[in-house]
Amino acid sequence: MYTEIETVEELVARLAAGASLRGVVVQGLALHTVADALLRVSGSGAVFLGCDVPAPVAEHLRASGAMLFPELPGLPYRAFRSTLYTPEELLDGYERGRPASFFESSRDARIYHHYRDSRGASILEALAQRLHDFSIDDAKHDLLASAHAARRVAIMGGHAMRRDDPSFAAVASIAQRLCRAGYFLISGGGPGAMEATNLGAWLGDRDDGAVAEAVAMLAGAPSYRDAGWIESALACKAAFADGRRSLGIPTWFYGHEPSNLFSTHVAKYFSNSLREDGLLAIARHGVVFAPGSAGTVQEIFMDAAQNHYGTFELVSPMVFLDRRYWHEVRPVAELLAKLSEGRQYAEMIRFADTPEEVVGAIRSMPPVEYAG
Repeated sequence: MYTEIETVEELVARLAAGASLRGVVVQGLALHTVADALLRVSGSGAVFLGCDVPAPVAEHLRASGAMLFPELPGLPYRAFRSTLYTPEELLDGYERGRPASFFESSRDARIYHHYRDSRGASILEALAQRLHDFSIDDAKHDLLASAHAARRVAIMGGHAMRRDDPSFAAVASIAQRLCRAGYFLISGGGPGAMEATNLGAWLGDRDDGAVAEAVAMLAGAPSYRDAGWIESALACKAAFADGRRSLGIPTWFYGHEPSNLFSTHVAKYFSNSLREDGLLAIARHGVVFAPGSAGTVQEIFMDAAQNHYGTFELVSPMVFLDRRYWHEVRPVAELLAKLSEGRQYAEMIRFADTPEEVVGAIRSMPPVEYAG
């Protein structure tokens, strides 16, 4: 078993206590300020991942038995991270008032362009992306291990859902109500229903009218393709400052879609398959499905398979917003009923038309242990 050290403060405390570094993994830290202390301890049994280590310290640590994995050079991202992203970090390089700068110079776009242009380029790039995604996975699970993220609900739905679509306000209202009820909200991290989810969670401490007010502020740029999409989100966040926490899990596989600005924690992956499977797996208290297209339908049956086979030893509710949509427009209801017949999760599938119904369904169906 290894102990992860993810801040300089944690490392300083360990060294000050006289503890050895055996069994310690130090991840993605700049270690110049603790150079003298590191020169006084043995590196035996320690691992340093992507740390910025002064040359004499690195030489001492290797000589005394540590393993040092260097940060891979020439990348617009860090392969070894100790934390998740924030919206502000991904937006770095964006110029206020110049919408095109997001796709030209933001960190989010720079990483996407590198990813797009380097597909299949080298084994080192493939390795770096996998190391990055492993680090993101690790940081995500650190977040979810905290008490405030114990009751987790994901909301899935279409990326093309416009801000002026009534479903957008409905999703935001659902997320706000679930947040107030003590649930931690998770989305796919992008635009559309995903943005509505993180927006609703952000407004968890506000009154009911805040959702309508925020949506009205955003509706002037209804699609993520509109020039004012980012600016209106920034204005909305400024108007409703200090929002509640939530998690967005986007991917550079769909990097032409910007990550939304309302999640406080962003677990952005290169691998879409790892991202999607993991997103559904962590939603232990249920998944709400808002209207969407092929991607949302795929997620419905991925979630159904996890419930069907008890993949994670729990059966969790599946709640669908808009009865007509899921019975007629995307008629998954009949197939899902046939698929779940005789299984535990058949009793945990609900269809609803209002935010109140959706929230009531989630609250009335806590996850249960899989019984086979």
